Amino acid sequence: MDSGISNKDAYIHSGVISKKSNGSLIVSLDENVHCESCRAKSTCGISESGSKEVEIPNSGQSFTLNEPVNVVLKKGLGLKAVVWAYIFPFLLMVGTLIGSSLFLEEWMAGIVSLLILIPYYLLLYILRNTFKKTFKISVVKI
Repeated sequence: MDSGISNKDAYIHSGVISKKSNGSLIVSLDENVHCESCRAKSTCGISESGSKEVEIPNSGQSFTLNEPVNVVLKKGLGLKAVVWAYIFPFLLMVGTLIGSSLFLEEWMAGIVSLLILIPYYLLLYILRNTFKKTFKISVVKI
Protein backbone atom coordinates (compact mmCIF):
# COMPACT_ATOMS: atom_id res chain seq x y z
CA MET A 1 0.00 0.00 0.00
CA ASP A 2 1.43 3.36 -0.96
CA SER A 3 -0.16 5.44 1.80
CA GLY A 4 2.56 4.83 4.35
CA ILE A 5 -0.01 3.82 6.98
CA SER A 6 0.48 0.40 8.53
CA ASN A 7 -2.15 -1.95 9.91
CA LYS A 8 -0.92 -1.07 13.41
CA ASP A 9 -1.81 2.61 12.93
CA ALA A 10 -5.11 2.33 11.06
CA TYR A 11 -8.15 0.27 10.22
CA ILE A 12 -7.98 -0.62 6.54
CA HIS A 13 -10.95 -1.99 4.63
CA SER A 14 -11.09 -2.78 0.93
CA GLY A 15 -13.87 -1.57 -1.32
CA VAL A 16 -14.88 -0.36 -4.74
CA ILE A 17 -15.83 3.14 -5.93
CA SER A 18 -19.57 2.86 -6.67
CA LYS A 19 -20.51 6.53 -7.21
CA LYS A 20 -18.89 9.91 -7.69
CA SER A 21 -20.76 13.09 -6.77
CA ASN A 22 -20.03 16.73 -5.84
CA GLY A 23 -16.57 16.38 -4.31
CA SER A 24 -17.31 13.07 -2.62
CA LEU A 25 -17.00 9.39 -3.36
CA ILE A 26 -19.33 6.57 -2.42
CA VAL A 27 -17.31 3.45 -1.65
CA SER A 28 -18.98 0.05 -1.38
CA LEU A 29 -17.04 -1.86 1.25
CA ASP A 30 -16.34 -5.52 0.58
CA GLU A 31 -17.22 -8.27 2.99
CA ASN A 32 -14.07 -8.75 5.01
CA VAL A 33 -12.82 -12.27 5.72
CA HIS A 34 -10.91 -10.92 8.73
CA CYS A 35 -14.13 -9.87 10.48
CA GLU A 36 -14.70 -13.38 11.85
CA SER A 37 -11.54 -13.28 13.96
CA CYS A 38 -11.78 -9.61 14.99
CA ARG A 39 -12.30 -8.79 18.67
CA ALA A 40 -14.33 -5.67 17.85
CA LYS A 41 -16.76 -7.30 15.41
CA SER A 42 -19.68 -7.00 17.82
CA THR A 43 -19.34 -3.19 17.89
CA CYS A 44 -18.35 -2.75 14.27
CA GLY A 45 -21.19 -2.18 11.85
CA ILE A 46 -19.13 -3.33 8.88
CA SER A 47 -19.20 -7.01 9.86
CA GLU A 48 -23.00 -7.18 10.08
CA SER A 49 -23.80 -7.31 6.38
CA GLY A 50 -22.21 -8.25 3.10
CA SER A 51 -21.98 -4.74 1.64
CA LYS A 52 -21.88 -1.27 3.19
CA GLU A 53 -21.53 2.10 1.54
CA VAL A 54 -19.45 4.95 2.93
CA GLU A 55 -19.41 8.55 1.68
CA ILE A 56 -15.92 9.99 1.71
CA PRO A 57 -14.81 13.48 0.63
CA ASN A 58 -12.55 13.31 -2.42
CA SER A 59 -9.03 14.43 -1.61
CA GLY A 60 -8.35 15.58 -5.15
CA GLN A 61 -7.17 12.27 -6.54
CA SER A 62 -8.85 11.00 -9.68
CA PHE A 63 -10.85 7.81 -9.24
CA THR A 64 -12.91 5.87 -11.73
CA LEU A 65 -16.08 3.91 -11.12
CA ASN A 66 -15.58 0.30 -10.00
CA GLU A 67 -11.95 1.02 -9.11
CA PRO A 68 -10.69 -1.06 -6.15
CA VAL A 69 -9.55 1.10 -3.22
CA ASN A 70 -8.70 0.85 0.46
CA VAL A 71 -10.62 2.91 3.02
CA VAL A 72 -8.38 4.01 5.89
CA LEU A 73 -9.36 5.26 9.36
CA LYS A 74 -6.74 5.96 12.01
CA LYS A 75 -7.19 3.75 15.09
CA GLY A 76 -7.31 6.67 17.53
CA LEU A 77 -10.28 8.07 15.64
CA GLY A 78 -12.10 4.76 15.88
CA LEU A 79 -11.89 4.92 19.67
CA LYS A 80 -13.17 8.50 19.65
CA ALA A 81 -16.11 7.42 17.50
CA VAL A 82 -16.99 4.64 19.95
CA VAL A 83 -16.87 7.13 22.84
CA TRP A 84 -19.18 9.62 21.09
CA ALA A 85 -21.59 6.99 19.74
CA TYR A 86 -21.84 4.51 22.64
CA ILE A 87 -19.99 5.34 25.86
CA PHE A 88 -20.94 9.00 26.38
CA PRO A 89 -24.67 8.48 25.64
CA PHE A 90 -24.71 5.52 28.03
CA LEU A 91 -23.09 7.55 30.80
CA LEU A 92 -25.43 10.47 30.09
CA MET A 93 -28.45 8.20 30.30
CA VAL A 94 -27.33 6.45 33.51
CA GLY A 95 -26.38 9.77 35.13
CA THR A 96 -29.75 11.24 34.22
CA LEU A 97 -31.51 8.15 35.58
CA ILE A 98 -29.69 8.36 38.90
CA GLY A 99 -30.10 12.12 39.20
CA SER A 100 -33.76 12.21 38.24
CA SER A 101 -34.65 9.22 40.44
CA LEU A 102 -33.81 11.41 43.46
CA PHE A 103 -36.61 13.83 42.54
CA LEU A 104 -39.08 11.87 40.42
CA GLU A 105 -40.91 8.58 40.57
CA GLU A 106 -39.10 5.58 39.11
CA TRP A 107 -41.08 5.37 35.87
CA MET A 108 -40.73 9.09 35.21
CA ALA A 109 -36.98 8.94 35.87
CA GLY A 110 -36.73 6.13 33.29
CA ILE A 111 -38.59 8.16 30.69
CA VAL A 112 -36.49 11.27 31.36
CA SER A 113 -33.28 9.22 31.06
CA LEU A 114 -34.41 7.95 27.65
CA LEU A 115 -35.62 11.36 26.48
CA ILE A 116 -32.26 12.94 27.31
CA LEU A 117 -30.85 11.08 24.30
CA ILE A 118 -33.03 13.11 21.89
CA PRO A 119 -31.20 16.42 22.46
CA TYR A 120 -27.87 14.58 22.58
CA TYR A 121 -28.29 13.00 19.15
CA LEU A 122 -29.82 16.21 17.83
CA LEU A 123 -26.66 18.03 18.95
CA LEU A 124 -24.52 15.40 17.22
CA TYR A 125 -26.55 15.93 14.05
CA ILE A 126 -26.09 19.70 14.25
CA LEU A 127 -22.33 19.23 14.73
CA ARG A 128 -22.04 16.63 11.93
CA ASN A 129 -19.82 18.89 9.79
CA THR A 130 -17.42 19.29 12.70
CA PHE A 131 -17.33 15.54 13.14
CA LYS A 132 -16.73 15.05 9.41
CA LYS A 133 -13.62 17.23 9.76
CA THR A 134 -12.48 15.38 12.87
CA PHE A 135 -13.11 11.84 11.63
CA LYS A 136 -11.27 11.98 8.33
CA ILE A 137 -11.62 8.81 6.35
CA SER A 138 -9.22 8.55 3.45
CA VAL A 139 -9.29 6.57 0.24
CA VAL A 140 -6.13 5.00 -1.10
CA LYS A 141 -5.72 3.37 -4.50
CA ILE A 142 -4.69 -0.26 -4.35
